[in-house]
Amino acid sequence: MPTRYYLSLPDGRLARGDEPSLSFSANGGEAFAAQLQDALRTDALFERWRALQDEPDEVDMSLGVVDPAATVEGEQDDLHIDLVATTSLPGTIVRHRMRLLAGSHWQLRDVTRA
Repeated sequence: MPTRYYLSLPDGRLARGDEPSLSFSANGGEAFAAQLQDALRTDALFERWRALQDEPDEVDMSLGVVDPAATVEGEQDDLHIDLVATTSLPGTIVRHRMRLLAGSHWQLRDVTRA
C-alpha cells in the first residue's frame, strides 16, 4: 500500500545536498517535484551516490530499491516548497534520497497511507 510523505523545503535556494552532483538543481515547486520523482522511480541517483563511496561494491543494494509508480507533486509559496510524494518505498529510502538531494534543508511534515 502506498504512503504519502508530506515534505517541506523551507527555502528552496538552500535545498541542496553536500555533494553538488547528487543534489537538487531545481528552481520552483514543479522542478523539485520532478527531480524527487525521478530519484524515487529510478536508480540513477543511487548509482551516482554509490559510485562516490570508498567501497561501492560493499554498499547495501537494498538502498537502491525504486518505485516506478511513485508520484511527487510540488507547490511553491515564495521561497517555501511543499512536496507530496506518494510511493510504496519505505521511509528510510525516502529520507536517504532527500538527504542526498537537499542535505539538511528539508522537513518531513507528515506521513499517511494513500
